[in-house]
Parts: sequence; C-alpha cells; structure tokens
Amino acid sequence: MTQEALAKQPGLPMFNPRMLIRPAIAWLTVSLFLIFGSDWMAHLSRHEIGLSLFAWLFFVIVWVAFGVVHEAEELAGLLGEPVGTLVLTLSIVIIEVVLISAVMLGAGDTATLARDTMFAVLMIVLNGVVGLGLLIGGIRHHEQAFNLHGASAYLAVIIPLATIALVLPNFTASTSDGTLTSVQATAFSILTIALYGLFLWLQTGRYKGYFIAPRSDSDANVPEAPPPPRRIPRKGEMLFHVALLLLNILPIVILSKSLAKVLDYGIAATGAPHALGGIIIAMLVFTPEGISALVAIRRDELTRAINLCLGGAASTVGLTVPAVLAIGLFTGKPVVLGLPPASIVLLASTLVLSSLTFSGWRTTMLEGAVHLSMFAVFLVLVFSP
Repeated sequence: MTQEALAKQPGLPMFNPRMLIRPAIAWLTVSLFLIFGSDWMAHLSRHEIGLSLFAWLFFVIVWVAFGVVHEAEELAGLLGEPVGTLVLTLSIVIIEVVLISAVMLGAGDTATLARDTMFAVLMIVLNGVVGLGLLIGGIRHHEQAFNLHGASAYLAVIIPLATIALVLPNFTASTSDGTLTSVQATAFSILTIALYGLFLWLQTGRYKGYFIAPRSDSDANVPEAPPPPRRIPRKGEMLFHVALLLLNILPIVILSKSLAKVLDYGIAATGAPHALGGIIIAMLVFTPEGISALVAIRRDELTRAINLCLGGAASTVGLTVPAVLAIGLFTGKPVVLGLPPASIVLLASTLVLSSLTFSGWRTTMLEGAVHLSMFAVFLVLVFSP
C-alpha cells in the first residue's frame, strides 16, 4: 500500500521518514553520552574537549527544540487558538524547568540561577524579541493591529508574578539576601500556581476570544468572533503528534544533566558572570519560540506573536518559580530570587514600557526601537554590572 493510500486510512496521518531524523540524531547523542559521557566529563579541563562538548550539546538541544516547536504547532493547528499556542509555551517551559533543575542539582554555586534565567527570559522576550519583531513589522507593514484584550490580560498576570518572584524577596523582613523563608516560599508558590491556573482557565474558556486576532482594521477593537467549526482530527492524529512531541522532548531532558556539568565548569573556569548561565539557558529554550514569533510578525500575525511572547513570559514566571522553590525546599539548596537594584530598575522600566506599548490597538517601529534599546542596556549590565 502506498504512502498516499495509508494517509487516506482513518486515523493514519501522513508519515514522512524525515520526521524521525531530528529525534534519531538526538537519541544517538543520548546513547553516546550514556556510554562515554563519564570519560568525557573527566577531561573537561582540556578546553578543546569542554568547548566541543558544549557546542555539540547546545546545537543538539536547540535543534531538537525546533522539533518540539514544530510538533506543538501541528497540535496547534488541530486544537485551534489559543489552546494551540498554550501547548507550545508549556512545552518550552517544561524544557526550561528541566534545564534549571539539572543545573541547580549540580555541585556548583547555583543559588541565583533560577532568578537569572527568569530575568533573562523576560528581557529577551519583552525587549529583545518584541523589540526586533515590532521593528521588522513596522518596516514591512508600517503599523500592525493586535487584540488589545489579550495583551492586557497577559500583562495583568506578568506584572504581579514578576514582582512577587523577582522584586519582593529583597524587601521582606524575614531574610536579607533575596531568599524566602519556608512559609513564604510555600505561600508564594501556591499563590503563583493559583493565579496562573486561573489565567489558563479563563484563557481557554470564557475569554478565549481575547487571544484571537481582530477581524479587520475597522473593528480591531472588537474581539474576534468564535472561529468557524474546525476539521475534527482523524483518529490517532493527535496521538501521532503527541508521540513525536515526546520523542523530541525526552532527549533534552536526558541531555540536560550533561549540559549542566559542562556549563557549570565552563563558567567557573573562565570566570564569566554567573548571570551568563541563565542567559544561555534562556537562549536554549526560547530561541525556537522567538523565531516562530518573528515569523508570525513578518506575516502580519501580531496577535499570535504576542500570544507566544507574552504567553512565554507568563508561563516562565508562573511555572518556574514554584518548581525551583520546591527544589530548594526538598534539597535544602538556597534559592535567591531577589534581583540586584539595577536589574529591578530595568525590570520595572520594561514592565511599564510593555504596558505602554500594548495600550493601543496598533504598534509602530518606534516601540520596537525603544524595546531594543532596553535590551542593549540589559546586555551591558550583564558584563559590566
């Protein structure tokens, strides 16, 4: 039976052998590291070996992350918006939490890793990707319309979650080093999960229309009407893409421990800023999603790009904070969440700027240029705090 004939059978989606190339290389890398990884890690002091291992792992993880994004977008086409975008953002955040957890459980000083990663994600997303996207969109389309209700809802969640996680720990009386007590960590984790969970419930239910592109320029301030009935996925089609999604995610989970060892050793050996580890993890997990957002903006799909960027920022804070605090409570490792003063100023400025950028119904190049300038300030402060 031919491939086309198989595709016509109920429940059998079109299969292309090239779909397995990416996970096959990833699982081959996993096998090699399981067999030879211990010997390789013992020779990290040889810089050429350490650099080669880091480049290899970085490339494989980013490449497989693109596979995760592809399968999540396939599911997005089957599930529709905003559920489809939600699948993508949650998949990326799972990878982020796994990478942070792997590094935290290592032997190095990782007390500030979660903080640095969350802050880097917020800066990369809210300033880097948003700024570059609005600049590209402004050049190509002059002005771009989006659904203001959805952007406002995202920011209404991001602002309190980011403040509670990254600012408030510096101003509590119980501790003086940006950490939280056990009671505070437990209470803030429950609060964060509850708030983010409520947002997801409303996003996929009552206020689903807020996260769909407006119908036209004449009624851009009116949420999109419910879309026409979608094609019902064939039997087995969902399971097919879910299986491929897991086939791409699992190698990242397994390889994260090896990457954590190489990254931890590299930062210690070179004397690089500790914040660089958080930036590398943020780049690893958000590069595919950021590229998807830029492609959407180029197609004049600003609402989808906002769902990806602001949704990624919200899920990063909403899910990473409880995860790392739980690790700290169970392992006894210190978790410093409070940002230094300069970073607090930059975070507050970014949140205010984002609120202004998404306060109207259209965006221009000017907002993109301003966000990119804030991103440049962030990069300078990493290497010259």
